[in-house]
Amino acid sequence: MQKITPFLWFDGKAEEAARFYTSVFKNSKLLSVSRYGEGGPGPQGSVMTVAFELDGEKFVALNGGPNYTFSPAVSFVVNCETQQEVDHYWQRLSEGGEEIQCGWLRDKYGLSWQIVPTVLPELLQDKDAEKRKRVMAAMLKMVKLDIEALKRA
Repeated sequence: MQKITPFLWFDGKAEEAARFYTSVFKNSKLLSVSRYGEGGPGPQGSVMTVAFELDGEKFVALNGGPNYTFSPAVSFVVNCETQQEVDHYWQRLSEGGEEIQCGWLRDKYGLSWQIVPTVLPELLQDKDAEKRKRVMAAMLKMVKLDIEALKRA
């Protein structure tokens, strides 16, 4: 059993969001849907929580109402081996959302994501201080990260 499970608060769109996220990531699926009962804070029979997996990691989405919204203070990092992966996740997760900077985006539900090539931490920790500086400068100019451009820096 997974020790820690992200629990995401939505305003009526928990099931829609879970279906969207499971369509984006391989090895993903809806696990269960629970509904509000009589006397619950939500309308009886409406979706309360949706348990789902993204690439084998469990999540729960809650229809908790408008009281809370997502903030970039919490984000999910998607580690990508190839530019094709970067492009796929960037395109899908930014649909209807907002492209930000340095590989960050906010999806149409307000959740923040970082789409990061796995080579980036290696480049930013290179022994050559000038190379690290060039890579950082290149990254800061990008919206979606470009692996070849980072390597050239």
